[in-house]
Amino acid sequence: MTQHFDSEPFLLSFRLAGMTTALLFVFSVPLAWTLSRSASRVKPVVEALVSMPIVLPPTVLGFYLLVFLSDRSPLGSWFSNVLHTDLVFSFEGILIASCFYSLPFMLQPLQSGMEQVPAKLLEASWALGKSATQTLWHVVLPNIKPSLLTGVIITFAHTVGEFGVVLMVGGSIQGETRVASIAIYELVEMLDYQTAHIYSVILIAFSFTVLVLVYVLNHRYKSSRS
Repeated sequence: MTQHFDSEPFLLSFRLAGMTTALLFVFSVPLAWTLSRSASRVKPVVEALVSMPIVLPPTVLGFYLLVFLSDRSPLGSWFSNVLHTDLVFSFEGILIASCFYSLPFMLQPLQSGMEQVPAKLLEASWALGKSATQTLWHVVLPNIKPSLLTGVIITFAHTVGEFGVVLMVGGSIQGETRVASIAIYELVEMLDYQTAHIYSVILIAFSFTVLVLVYVLNHRYKSSRS
């Protein structure tokens, strides 16, 4: 049986991706700045820890996030008792899970860009009496625009395509956690290949457009600097 096209899973995916990207940008900028300037022995440990979502199977990460966010955990219990919100099988839960899962896709481009800022620019800023925060906002960030764009665009696109972690933490609740990738999975289970094709082609076109945009912007920026 072929179902009618429903835009709700895509709108939910884009809402989740937009909020995840905004939260991770605010969190990742100071973290990337700290890591880029750090020479601590624990720096490789921190870098490995935040990069774990890249190599871990989504089911493993999803399982532990499910435990971490359940109402038996301190965080889940606090949300349930104070905010009267259950994190498991809710939009708030998949938002937190997405932030963990997509963190390296925002953090790594920012840290890489910050590490390539010439030391003489930082020294000139500090010699003029600028604080570390002022140097970050007025010197570093304007000089790493390709890294900022890459981090934001790739994080948004990666979150739109999330499946395993979102399914483990949020399940498939219409209008709440049923994002586009999960809708495709359910359509295939129902043997509705025609609608699954439509949904999949939309995600393929979106992903291709995002990658082309990243490459075009980076090439234009490099050309303008040469």
